[in-house]
Amino acid sequence: MSWFNLVRFAALACVGLVIALPASAADKPGVEALDEYRKGLSEPNAIENRFFLKEGRFEIAPHVGYVPNNSFARRYVGGVALNYHFNERLAVGADVTYSPDLGKNDLKQLVGILLDRAYNASGANANFQQPLDKVTLSAAFGVAWAPVYGKINLIGETVLNFDFYGFAGLGMVSKQNYTATYDPNVVQIAAPNDVVLLTPGNNEVQIAPTIGLGQNYFLNQMLALKIDAKASFYLDDKPQYDPDVPVQQKQLYNNFITSVGIAAFFPKMKPRLYDF
Repeated sequence: MSWFNLVRFAALACVGLVIALPASAADKPGVEALDEYRKGLSEPNAIENRFFLKEGRFEIAPHVGYVPNNSFARRYVGGVALNYHFNERLAVGADVTYSPDLGKNDLKQLVGILLDRAYNASGANANFQQPLDKVTLSAAFGVAWAPVYGKINLIGETVLNFDFYGFAGLGMVSKQNYTATYDPNVVQIAAPNDVVLLTPGNNEVQIAPTIGLGQNYFLNQMLALKIDAKASFYLDDKPQYDPDVPVQQKQLYNNFITSVGIAAFFPKMKPRLYDF
């Protein structure tokens, strides 16, 4: 082979190598993914750079709350929720709450006002009684679904990540029943409830389907501020205002709890390999 042919062969080999390089690079996953994205074969997520990942993590959330729909008693609640997150949207969990029973000390003034008016209105209402109950213990077991994830730009470059979730499940409520009557032997009345004679009744447990809504505001990659509201529905007897006239009918009741707490997620969040 002459020198001229040798040089020409080497030049052709270099050109072939340069042409072959893009073809070999196309076999790499990153280049292939980029090509798919440009052709519209894959869809990007609506929220980019998700700050907080829940998949495969447990969540424990102590919380405090209040029952706003009990007309006769102030019910302050403490509890804890435990959840396991299968992915960023779906989780299963349980929520257990306890509310102490303080006897007459947590009654609202409405109880004494009603008894006083009924007692002093006429002799026919002298035997009027006001039934009431206090839910002391409740528990709910179910599924949480978080379809909404978002971000809030608070001040300057500070961004707060959050999600919305719904809850549905089955639970129970344990409640103490009472009847409140007017105490004619009271001598000095300084407050409306001084006239209340509170008589405990039976303690009962009711099955209660539960639904709820809530939000998580993620403070860092392990902690979140949790705002939650759950309603537990159960059937029970209608109120019996006359002790001599039994009531056989049932009606639907609702134990509604609003709460706020701090949720801790574990184990430690896995590092993100991609922005999504």
